[in-house]
Order: sequence, then structure tokens, then C-alpha cells
Amino acid sequence: MAPRSPEQLYAARVTRALKKDYPDVTCALEFESPVQLLVATILSAQCTDKQVNIVTRSLFQKYRTAADFAAANLPDLENAIKSTGYFRNKAKNIKACCQRLVERHGGEVPRNLDDLVQLPGVGRKTANVVLGTAYGIASGVVVDTHVARITHRLGLTKSSDPVKIEQDLLVLLPQKEWINFSHRLIYHGRSVCNARKPRCEECSMRKFCPRVGVEA
Repeated sequence: MAPRSPEQLYAARVTRALKKDYPDVTCALEFESPVQLLVATILSAQCTDKQVNIVTRSLFQKYRTAADFAAANLPDLENAIKSTGYFRNKAKNIKACCQRLVERHGGEVPRNLDDLVQLPGVGRKTANVVLGTAYGIASGVVVDTHVARITHRLGLTKSSDPVKIEQDLLVLLPQKEWINFSHRLIYHGRSVCNARKPRCEECSMRKFCPRVGVEA
């Protein structure tokens, strides 16, 4: 094993603290199949996981498979997901994505990044969520708003671009940590390291976090 850099040792310290604080982590989105997780993740863009779960509880009773979504009446689908925002574009992407799943993948969600990012409405973040959560495949690190904010505050990255942030984290973290590291940071962002008023006095990392960009 190659010697670890100071930056990797620091990232390992962050990882240990997060593991201690959030030992049992799961994706906040509710789903029963990879297809449902894919749809829920598309819906989560610019929307809270809580609201997505409210919507999908009834949505997944009507549409359960890729074939169901592929055959959906677009206005009906738009109406069902309206409260998640950007509903017209999301409905169009979900229907087109599921049509592609039916036509090219037998209605199943692919287990590799290259095939996933070719689906309508699916970028690297969505693909990483699905592969990591549905299949346990560590294809990358999910960078949402919580992960972007906290990794910057912790000094793990200097970038604000999600693609570059992920690239930085892939170097700093061992692959076995890629999936749960994001889950833990998301929980930490919701409970402690809030966007507007982080509760630094309650944070287990307060002794070593540089608090980049956090006002005193």
C-alpha cells in the first residue's frame, strides 16, 4: 500500500468522525427497486428528499416498473409529480429514461456508469446514487449541496464545481468509503452543519475543522 499523503490522512480523520456520529446510514429516498430509486433521484433535483418521499408513496402505487413509466400519459405524470418542481422537464425525462430502459435494457437499470449516464435525465450524480445505493457499486462519490458545502468548509476541496469536488474526493478517500461518506455528510448537513447557521459547537469535528467560509 502506497504511503498516504497528509491530505489523505486528514480525510481519514474526517471519515472516522463521521462513522462514529452516523454509524448506520442509508439513502433518505424511499424505494423498492432500482427503477424506483432512479425515478426518485431524478425527482430529487432542486427538491428535498422529504417532499420526494411524499410524492413517490402514491406515485409508486400507480407506476411500479420501467414499463409503467414508459407507458405513462405525460400530463398525468406531470400532475403526479408537480410538487417536486420543474415537473414538466422531470416528467419528460422520467418517461424517456424508462422508455430507453425498456427498449435497450429489458426494463432493468444498468449496473454500470457508462450506460446509466446515457439515459435521458441521468447525470453522473444520479448514476452514482443508483449504483451505490441500489447495487452497492462504488462508482464515485455523490456530490449534492450538503456534500459540496461541507467538504469546502472542512478544507477537503477548494472547488465549488461538483465534478471537480468529486475528483478531489476520489483521490482523498479509499473506494470502500465512497458510498457511505456521502450519506454521512448529508446527514451531518441536515443535523449539524446547516447552510445558514452551522452549529459548530455541537460538531464532533470542531477541534480540527478549519471552518472555511464560516463566519465567526
